[in-house]
Amino acid sequence: MAEPTYRTLVILAKALVLATGTRISYAGIENVPERGGAVVAINHTSYVDWLPAALAMNRRRRRMRYMIKAEMQRVKVINFLIKRTRTIPVDRGAGAGAYAMAVQRLREGELVGVYPEATISRSFELKEFKTGAARMALEANVAIIPVIVWGAQRIWTKDHPKHIGRAKLPIMVHVGPPVPAVGDIAQTDAALREAMTGLLHEVQQRYPHPLGAYWVPRRLGGGAPTPAEAAQLDADEAAAKAASRAPHQSR
Repeated sequence: MAEPTYRTLVILAKALVLATGTRISYAGIENVPERGGAVVAINHTSYVDWLPAALAMNRRRRRMRYMIKAEMQRVKVINFLIKRTRTIPVDRGAGAGAYAMAVQRLREGELVGVYPEATISRSFELKEFKTGAARMALEANVAIIPVIVWGAQRIWTKDHPKHIGRAKLPIMVHVGPPVPAVGDIAQTDAALREAMTGLLHEVQQRYPHPLGAYWVPRRLGGGAPTPAEAAQLDADEAAAKAASRAPHQSR
C-alpha cells in the first residue's frame, strides 16, 4: 500500500532523532511479526515515547496505527496527518466506533499501537491497565506485542520542562515476545502486565539511574513520586479538569 505521507513522517522522525543527537537502542525487534495483525502495547512515561516505538516497528518494515485522542482532530495539521496515516481517533465519551475500527484494522493485518495505562505515568512505573488491549486482541484473534520505551521521560514528561534540543539523551526500546490472547480478558490482561513488568525491570537494570533524579522511579532511588503519590496527583488533575468544564454557577 502506497502511503507517501507515512513514509515522509518516518524520514522526518529519523532526521529529528539525528538532529537532536538522541541515541535510540533497540532490542527484541525480531519479536515484531513480519506480517499479520497484532496489538502493540507500549508503556507511557512521556509525550514522545510514541516516536521511538514507531521507529522500532519501522525497523521491521511495519507501520503502526496509533489510537489518538479525538480532540487532536481540531488541530488542522494533525487532522490532515490522521486522515493520511490511518490513525484511529478515539472519542473518550463514545469510544465504540474507534474500538470497532481498531479491531477491523487488526483483522486486516495491521499493527495497532495502544497505551494500556491510557495516560502518562508520573511514577514511571506501570499504572493500572485499561482492558482495551486485551479485548481487542481477543476479538481480533491476534497476539499482543509488549514494548517498553525507557529514557523518553527525560525529554518531555508531565510536570517537568521539555529538553527537546540537542541533549543527546539515550532511549532504549525493548520489544518482548508476543503475548497470546487466550482465556478471558482478565487472564490476557494479567499476562500482558506480567510481560511488560519483566521487560521494564530488565531495561531499567541496563540504564544508568542517578540517585535523586526526577525521571528515576523512587524504587530505584530517584525523585519521582511513588505510585500512590502519582495516583493522587492524577486524581487532583482530573478533578481540576472536571471543575473547569463544569458550567459556572450563577451567583
